[in-house]
Amino acid sequence: MAEQTRVLVVANRTAGSEELLRALEERAAQGPARFHLLVPSTPRGASWAFDMSAGQDVAEHDLEGALERIRALGLEIDGEVGDPDPVAAVSDATHTAEYDEVIVSTLPKHVSKWLKLDVAHKVEHSTGLPVTHVEAHSRAEASA
Repeated sequence: MAEQTRVLVVANRTAGSEELLRALEERAAQGPARFHLLVPSTPRGASWAFDMSAGQDVAEHDLEGALERIRALGLEIDGEVGDPDPVAAVSDATHTAEYDEVIVSTLPKHVSKWLKLDVAHKVEHSTGLPVTHVEAHSRAEASA
C-alpha cells in the first residue's frame, strides 16, 4: 500500500472555491493523500487597521464551510485557522507537522493581495517544499 502524501493547503477567501476543489480532486487522483487546510485569519477590508484579530471569526467560518465541501468529495482533510500573515501561518504549520507539498489558493491576479505579496514563492522558499498555485476565477465562487 502506498504511503499517503501529506498536503498542506493554504487558502483564505478561496478555501471553498470550485477551482480549489478540482485541484484537490486532481491531486488525490495522483495517489493517496491527506490534506490539511490552513486558513490564515487575515482581516478583510479596513478592519485590519483597528484590530488584527478581526479576521478570526470569518476565517473559522470559511474553514468550516470548506471542510464540509471537501469532505463531501470523499477526501481526507482536517484544518485550522492560522496567523493573519499567510507565510507566517505556513511557517507555524510546518513547524508543528510534516508535509510533502503545499497548495496555495488565491483570488485572481487583479484582486489578490497574496499574489502581489508573492506568497506562493515565499512559501516555497521558506519551506523547501514543492508549491502548486491555484487561482479562483471569481469572488462569487470563492465565497461559496
